[in-house]
Amino acid sequence: MKTVRIAGVPEHFNLPWHFCIENGEFDEVDIDLQWTDVPEGTGKMCQMLREGTTDIAVILTEGIIRDIAAGNESTIVQIYVQSPLIWGIHVDAKSGYQQLSDIENKKVAISRIGSGSHLMAVVNAKNQNWNTELQFEIVNTIDGAVEALSNGAADYFMWERFMTKPLVDNGTFRRIDDCPTPWPCFVIAVRNEFLKTNKHVVEQILEIINNTTIEFKDIPSIDRTLATKYNQKLSDIQEWLKLTRWSQKKLDKQTFDKVQNQLFDLNLIADKRDYESAVK
Repeated sequence: MKTVRIAGVPEHFNLPWHFCIENGEFDEVDIDLQWTDVPEGTGKMCQMLREGTTDIAVILTEGIIRDIAAGNESTIVQIYVQSPLIWGIHVDAKSGYQQLSDIENKKVAISRIGSGSHLMAVVNAKNQNWNTELQFEIVNTIDGAVEALSNGAADYFMWERFMTKPLVDNGTFRRIDDCPTPWPCFVIAVRNEFLKTNKHVVEQILEIINNTTIEFKDIPSIDRTLATKYNQKLSDIQEWLKLTRWSQKKLDKQTFDKVQNQLFDLNLIADKRDYESAVK
């Protein structure tokens, strides 16, 4: 049995992995796939890949491309979710901020440097023609963001819209706008050292997860399963399922270049990497 460590966020996008693990599909091909939930998100997973504490990460596209450009010895082997991530822009419900223009030049809560919440805050600032030299408050997790926004340590926080919706519904946050990623949101990245000696194992893992994601939306009552597991309203999950498209394809050069060029233009990376060295 080959032990493989994989990391991802504890969000509805990743339920297909848990189904495959629980159904013993990896066990059947002698792979012990050990999943770690990483609520801190992409910045933390980049660190785990660098330190060798995970072999594979299901990770935000812009985050891993930025970290590979900064020297992370990992490779993107596939797109996992083709559709954009819809980043909700949230403020404390008791604050006076009502629209996007109210938070210009305000402090943004981010899980960590290099995370999606960091990179997309800069992308959003560019989209609004704001100064992209932002002020950050590092909060690690969504719970940390709730605390930072309520005590005034930060003014706004960007996180996946549907996962944050319960906090909007219960009056903790107010969502003032959305900022979708202009590219596929999640990719699967593998440490180069692991990929070099375990290419066949990685191919088997991709084949199993791809067979599940192709049929995921057709699973009976999948909307109810997701709503219960992730504390979501059924109507919200049904909307999310309509918007979400999983992928079984390789990241193409055009998309890679688009992401990397945007990061470079925003001074989020100093050097560019060749597509061939970052994507296999």
